[in-house]
Amino acid sequence: MLRILVLLYLGCEVTQCQKTCGYYNVTDALGVLEGSPRLIYLRPVKDWREPTYVTLDMTFRSVLDMDEKLQTLSSLMDIEMMWENQLLSWNPEEFCGISRVSIPESTVWIPDIYISETIEDNSLDVLFVHLYNNGTMQQTKTLNILTTCSLDLYKFPFDAQKCNLTFGLSTNPVNDVILASGFNADNITFLSKAAFTTGEWSLQNVQVFPRNVSKNGETWSKMIYQISIKRAPMMYVINLIIPACLLVLVDVASMFIPMEGGERLGFKVTVVLGFSVLLLILNDFLPNTDIPPILGVFCMVCLVIMIVSIIDSIFIAYMLHLSAVRPEVPHWLKLWVLKRLAFVLRIPTKERQLGSNILGAENTVTEKAATLRELESSSSKQVTKEFKASIEIKLLKKLLRELLMVRQHLIVTKQEEEDKSEWHMVAFVLDRFILILYLITVALIAVIVVVVWAA
Repeated sequence: MLRILVLLYLGCEVTQCQKTCGYYNVTDALGVLEGSPRLIYLRPVKDWREPTYVTLDMTFRSVLDMDEKLQTLSSLMDIEMMWENQLLSWNPEEFCGISRVSIPESTVWIPDIYISETIEDNSLDVLFVHLYNNGTMQQTKTLNILTTCSLDLYKFPFDAQKCNLTFGLSTNPVNDVILASGFNADNITFLSKAAFTTGEWSLQNVQVFPRNVSKNGETWSKMIYQISIKRAPMMYVINLIIPACLLVLVDVASMFIPMEGGERLGFKVTVVLGFSVLLLILNDFLPNTDIPPILGVFCMVCLVIMIVSIIDSIFIAYMLHLSAVRPEVPHWLKLWVLKRLAFVLRIPTKERQLGSNILGAENTVTEKAATLRELESSSSKQVTKEFKASIEIKLLKKLLRELLMVRQHLIVTKQEEEDKSEWHMVAFVLDRFILILYLITVALIAVIVVVVWAA
């Protein structure tokens, strides 16, 4: 009889275990699937004066897009929240060792976490949360959000940015819910770097700052995650910086094109047009800010000096034209350009010896004319004495007159050529002055840009 009673007891125990070993037994026992407003809308505490601690951890996974003009960041991240629900707990031994069940999110109270910088949220909805036997609840979700980010583009494209993600609660002040981080900054950085997808941006570190913010007479708990990322500049170096430097180099080389033809001016205008296209491309990347990027300053300075060199080429062409219509160079231009500026630039110049060359030539012409008159006088006396003129003497006198006229023409022509050479020398000195100014300006701004990028 005793054996029969033992067998019946064991059979009842086995039947009871089979009946309470399912997840639905746990949910039925807790009443979590009944849609009770007490579980859905009210903070799950037995004493309202006791705050609920919500542990919030974030793993930053990827930078999907960075819009420099709109200053927005599109990113992908995982967040994990854990809190205690004092109204839902059970003994695992009563349910065959079940210590965790997944329940619909809509059946229990969930902290109303939001991100202050969010503009657009493209995240998928999370349908379930994990409930542990001690009342701990865990929710894990992946966020695909578009947030604002104040960008510092002064060192573009060798820039590093810091974007904040501020997690907060919309309905529960710090007396009700307190946000905290489960991991420190080093652990979050390590986990984020392990999951981060490297593209144009690389992850440097993630900092965590818990804050309490007062608003409308109440204090609210905040959790700030500061994401530090660095841009990969190689694409911009190849497509923007190197072409800009090559165009500047070509424009400098164009200063050695001869000044007489019009090829230099046309070539320079073509280079400026190509440089303007690069400025338009750069403008598409950068926002309208009070502090422009140092690369934009470099390009603008180069464009200004290119325009100055074009004006210099036009002015030189005008001076070469003046050499034909106005042979004499003004005295002030000789003084400031051929003497002082040429001396500063160490350019040797040939000063015209008007008191020696031209005056000496005029004296020679005068002497020859006097000689011609003396010959004519002596010849007249001889003819008077001999009463006839020789044909050879007449031919010699005519030949002498022609030679003197040719010599005087050559002297005048030489003087005009010297005047033209003076205009050419003035143009050459000014052209070399602009070239040296060009090189100094470009070298100075290039050094400044490199120092800023390297800082």
